[in-house]
Amino acid sequence: MTQKTSNAFVAASWIVLGVGIIGYLIGLYRADMLLNEKGYYFTILMFGLFAVVSLQKSVRDKLEDIPVTDIYYGICWFVTILSVVLLVIGLWNAEMLPSEKGFYAFAFIMSLFGAITVQKNTRDIIMHNKENDKELNYKELND
Repeated sequence: MTQKTSNAFVAASWIVLGVGIIGYLIGLYRADMLLNEKGYYFTILMFGLFAVVSLQKSVRDKLEDIPVTDIYYGICWFVTILSVVLLVIGLWNAEMLPSEKGFYAFAFIMSLFGAITVQKNTRDIIMHNKENDKELNYKELND
């Protein structure tokens, strides 16, 4: 039987995800950069979020002996690392203050962390509910 994920951790994960994404997007909206630059940073955020959720799922599947092809698993790792590298390259070459670069970097990492934990919590809650349903059905049959 798995332990239920605490409501505080679930809430904290959603808050981290929301603050990271919203902060990043507000920063982009208010930034003094060309629209194509804003599009680049927005795309990197969406790419990174998708990559880490997919990576978290494939890592968890492998741990639970659910088949995951090696090519998909490798691609998940590759695109996760690629999203971070592309952000670093973009920020390294950007003409903005170091504090702005740091803001985008931390908001990005915060968003990725939030996405991973929200995905983990969602899966844990579903697994916990399934186990409890099985236990309830078993008890009902034996009563």
